[in-house]
Amino acid sequence: MQFENQYSHKTRSSGDQNQAIYGSRFFGQLATRTSDRATFIKPAPMRLLTIPMLLLLFSVSFVQAQEEFIPPPAKLIARFPFKLLTGGIITVKARLSNFPDTLNFVLDTGSGGISLDSSTADYLKLRPQLSDRTIRGIAGVRRVYFAYKQTLHLPGLLVENLDFHINDYDVLTSAYGEKIDGIIGLSFLSRYIVGIDYDSLKISVYTKGTIKYPRGGYLLKPQIQTIPILTASLRDNRPLTSRFYFDTGAGMCLLLSADFVSDSNFIKPKRKWYATQAEGLGGKAPMKQGVVKQLQVGPFRFRNVPTYIFDDEYNVTQYPSLAGLIGNDLFRRFNLIINYERRDIYMIPNSHYKEQFDYSYTGLGMYVVDGEIQVVDIMPESPAEQAGFKPGDVIMAVANNFSNNIQTYKNLMQTPGERLKILVLRKEGPIVLTIKVKNILTGR
Repeated sequence: MQFENQYSHKTRSSGDQNQAIYGSRFFGQLATRTSDRATFIKPAPMRLLTIPMLLLLFSVSFVQAQEEFIPPPAKLIARFPFKLLTGGIITVKARLSNFPDTLNFVLDTGSGGISLDSSTADYLKLRPQLSDRTIRGIAGVRRVYFAYKQTLHLPGLLVENLDFHINDYDVLTSAYGEKIDGIIGLSFLSRYIVGIDYDSLKISVYTKGTIKYPRGGYLLKPQIQTIPILTASLRDNRPLTSRFYFDTGAGMCLLLSADFVSDSNFIKPKRKWYATQAEGLGGKAPMKQGVVKQLQVGPFRFRNVPTYIFDDEYNVTQYPSLAGLIGNDLFRRFNLIINYERRDIYMIPNSHYKEQFDYSYTGLGMYVVDGEIQVVDIMPESPAEQAGFKPGDVIMAVANNFSNNIQTYKNLMQTPGERLKILVLRKEGPIVLTIKVKNILTGR
C-alpha cells in the first residue's frame, strides 16, 4: 500500500503432545495388565521378562511420535541491491518480458498483487484488458485493466506468468522525484522467501522450504490473505491493542483511521495535530500529523512515534477490523525475512534501530513537475505559509544546495528547529525565503 509523507524458541506441537500422552496411557494400561497377570501367572521369572518387553514397546512408540515429514531446505536463488527513498520506501530495478528498458519498482507488502504504471504500459505499447475486478486506494475505487502473462526479470531471477494490473503512479513519481514504473506485492512475495537487509541494502530471494532464522530476532505470526495483518499495542491517553496492516510501501511509521481514533478515545485530548497530506493509490489525501506516546510490536517498544490520522472515506484501513497500518519508516529499523507460506515475518534489529524519528514539519508540498521542483500545496497555518511560499514557486536551492534533487531537499528539511534559506523562482524573478522547520514533538 503506497503512502508517501511529504513534508525462538521451539515448542512441541499439539500432535507430539497427543502422541506422548497416548504412549503414556498405553504403557500404563499394559503395566496394569502385567500386574494383573502377575497375580495369576507363575513362576516369578516371567514377570522379569515381561517388564523389559513393555519398556521396549513404549520406547518404540515414543520415538515414532517424534518423526515428521519436512519440506526440503530453502535455497538462495538470487541476491540484488535496492534503493531506499524517503520514509523507507524500497525500490528495485527490473525488466518486463522482452522489453530491454530497466524499470523502477517499489517492493510493497501492502500490495495485494503486482502492478504497472499506466504511462509505462503505454510506452511499452502493451494492450491491457479491462477486467471486472476493482481496486481501492486512498483516493477512490475503480475497475482495473490487466496485462496478463508477463515475465519479470529481476537480477538473477526470472518470475513468469504474472498478471499486472494497470494504475496511475504519476503522483508517486512526482513526489519521489524518480520514475515509479510499478509495484511488486503479493504476486511475487507469495512465491518465495524474501530477506530484506537494510544494513547492506540487499534483497535475498530463497525457494520455499525449511529455513533456520538467525538468532537475536523475533518471529511475528501475522494473518496473511493478501496483505499481512499483525497485532500491536498502542499507548497514549490509555493503552489498547489492535490489528494493523504490515506495509513496507507506506513511507511513515504509523497511520490510524480517524474513525478508530474517535471511537477508541485513546489519544490525549490536548495532543496537537498539524495539517498535512500523503500520496497513494489514486492521488493525494489530507491527513493530520502528530505523535503517539508508545507503539509496541512484539517485544519492541517505540516511544513518541510520528503518527498520521486519516479520514478514510473509502475504508482502505478496513476499520473496525483494523486500526490502520504500520509503515516502513518503522520496519526499516529491522532486517526482515518474509515467509508468506509459513505466515512468518522474522525481524532482527539492525543498525537503524535506535535512529531518531523524523519530527520535522513544514507543511510544504513539493513535487517534480516537468523537471522542476515546484511548490504545489501549502498547508494552512504551517511554517511554509508563514514563510511566504506560494503555489507555483520553483525550488532552486535549499541551504545552498543546488542539486535539483527532491529527495535531497526533503532530507535537508528534516531538521526540526532549524531556519533554512530556500531560493525560489517566480515570474518576477528569484527570491530567498526563510522557513523555520517545526518540531511536532515539542510543538516549537
